Amino acid sequence: MINIYKTNIPFIKQYKKFYCLSLILILVSIFSLFSKGLNLGIDFKGGTIIEMQFNESLTSDKIRSSLLKQNLGDIKVKEFGNNKTYLAILEKKSGKSNFISNIKTSLEKDLNESINFRRVEMVGPKISKELTEAGIYAVCIALILMLFYIWLRFEWQFSLGAIVALLHDVILTLGTFSIIGFEFNLSIIAAVLTIVGYSMNDTVVIYDRIRENLKKDDTINLTDLINLSVNETLPRTLKTSITTLLALTAIYFFGGEILRGFSFALIWGVIVGTYSSIFIASPLILIFNVKRNWDEVVDNSP
Repeated sequence: MINIYKTNIPFIKQYKKFYCLSLILILVSIFSLFSKGLNLGIDFKGGTIIEMQFNESLTSDKIRSSLLKQNLGDIKVKEFGNNKTYLAILEKKSGKSNFISNIKTSLEKDLNESINFRRVEMVGPKISKELTEAGIYAVCIALILMLFYIWLRFEWQFSLGAIVALLHDVILTLGTFSIIGFEFNLSIIAAVLTIVGYSMNDTVVIYDRIRENLKKDDTINLTDLINLSVNETLPRTLKTSITTLLALTAIYFFGGEILRGFSFALIWGVIVGTYSSIFIASPLILIFNVKRNWDEVVDNSP
């Protein structure tokens, strides 16, 4: 059994292999984003959301099949809360007063079931455009503020290393959603921002230990020092990641279809964030040749 409190794993000596792996994954993600794109939800492309409640249990497929007969464009039906309440997401939207009532009447007639439309929301093209811009701005502002924070707390090498790791995490997350085809909506933007914060927290813990060790010993080889720092923080990193993943996995399997995309984004983000803090952010301190005693730069390239 491995004792995580006394490890001496040569993470840094193998960093080129992990950089090659990350480069391949990034290229695949970018290719998928440009060729396939994201499966944008109603928040970004507009449409109609209807929360409907039935007296009897029905399947999502049966409700969707009935709605498809009404020529409402692309339709998604998800179970919402229990097996008698569903959320229908329609591509089509209309300002006509009888638009929703016609859907309800046709649905009740086809399913021979009394239906209660508990909530109806429509998102127009103008609002969806504004939401898209707001989502992009939110991610960009978060990255800039974190860059500034790390720059103030550490040296510029640490700041640049942290941002490279964050961009790595965001690109791989977006690429994964593009490849798998999960719906990309505002909740996923919130998940991406959470991933950014989680990854930054992991990276800061390792960077803080590297800085402490740099002050303690200015004679040890920089590769060995960074590797020592990563191994010293490894127990904390693993325990935090594993406990977080356990909670998120429970949400993914038992939180219902509505939370599945959100929880998947966080699960993937925790895994990628842990990976990048160890294998991407830490070796960059070696590549950028960080100061040893804060007064001069010592060449410790491998």
